[in-house]
Amino acid sequence: MTVMPGRLDGKVALISGAARGQGEAEARLFVAEGARVVLADVLDDIGSAVAHALGDAACYMHLDVTSEEQWKAAVRLAQERFGALHVLVGNAAVAPVPAPITQTSLDEYRRVIEVNQVGMFLGVKTAAPAIEASGGGSMVLISSVNGFVGTRGSASYVSSKFAVRGLAKAAALELGRAGIRVNSVHPGPIDTAMLEPGPDGYDMRPALAEMVPLGRVGRPEEVAELVGFLASDAASYCSGAEFLVDGAFLAGNARPSRPA
Repeated sequence: MTVMPGRLDGKVALISGAARGQGEAEARLFVAEGARVVLADVLDDIGSAVAHALGDAACYMHLDVTSEEQWKAAVRLAQERFGALHVLVGNAAVAPVPAPITQTSLDEYRRVIEVNQVGMFLGVKTAAPAIEASGGGSMVLISSVNGFVGTRGSASYVSSKFAVRGLAKAAALELGRAGIRVNSVHPGPIDTAMLEPGPDGYDMRPALAEMVPLGRVGRPEEVAELVGFLASDAASYCSGAEFLVDGAFLAGNARPSRPA
């Protein structure tokens, strides 16, 4: 991770899904670059430990992103603890066990949509007035390369990630005059808990690395670098856009050409 001290001086951020993976990396980078951060998650022990390690510039609270009341409490905590809110990073998400559409239950589909899509909507809705009251700022909504392309067996996840991409554009149009920039970030395969071997022991990371032109899966810190830029004043004219951090995953067919 490349730290740029002072880039986020004076910023107060609320990061959902901050206990581990990309959210944890974002929280650590934000604090290292001068921000104060509310880490929010449902993994309370892990999230509390990360916040404790970050010191007085960070605090933790339980946040079920499907609860509007808990989102309101998280925004209040940022305002009461740190005096403002300038940045929202919507990072919390779940991925289902892969299954064909015809074998996906309605309850399972709704669960993914509730967390990944409705949870993001509630974050934007709740944080926007607080960010405007603080003089403006940035929202970074974490989508996926699956916000651009589908994948078999993950209809609910793909649907939710396309929705996050659209939500960012609608929010950018509505909130720009309030001084709020909104962008979506689309990671490719990143080495987080979502890619760890499941109960069957299968490790998908080597196969995914073969599909990426850079030849490897990404690191959470590499996503955090992009999020830190978008949260900073260096990205002051970036809004309503999609930013890929995917090792050229979506650039085209990465299979070797046939010999001449």
